[in-house]
Amino acid sequence: MLKEFKNFIARGNVMDMAVGIIVGAAFTAIVKSLVDDLIQPFIGLFTGGIDFSNLFYTLGDGEFATLDAAREAGASTFAYGAFIMAIINFLIIAFVVFMLVRSINKIKEAAEAKEAAEEAPAADPGPSELDILMEIRDSLKKA
Repeated sequence: MLKEFKNFIARGNVMDMAVGIIVGAAFTAIVKSLVDDLIQPFIGLFTGGIDFSNLFYTLGDGEFATLDAAREAGASTFAYGAFIMAIINFLIIAFVVFMLVRSINKIKEAAEAKEAAEEAPAADPGPSELDILMEIRDSLKKA
């Protein structure tokens, strides 16, 4: 059983997946910074300075200035702004991943096309014009 597990872990797919998860975690930090530091301020600018991440409704007694203050006080909150930001983050991450995969696929297709062109044998150009004329001449001589 231990040998089977070792073979499973040593397989390329598992190692590729592990590397993908690690790179994905690092990539998530980059995209989070992109959203929080670059995109969210523009969204706030177009929406009149509204910061979505701080939009919430308190489910119970008390009024709080910020979501963090409500959470610190232990109040039950309906943090719909955080949900909106999660959707925006998801859409941005999905778009960036789509663009990345699209670019990689184009590079891959170009490499495969180049490889196929190198592997394909040169097409037989067929008889030359001179060969055809000589064939016609020989046919006319026989007739």
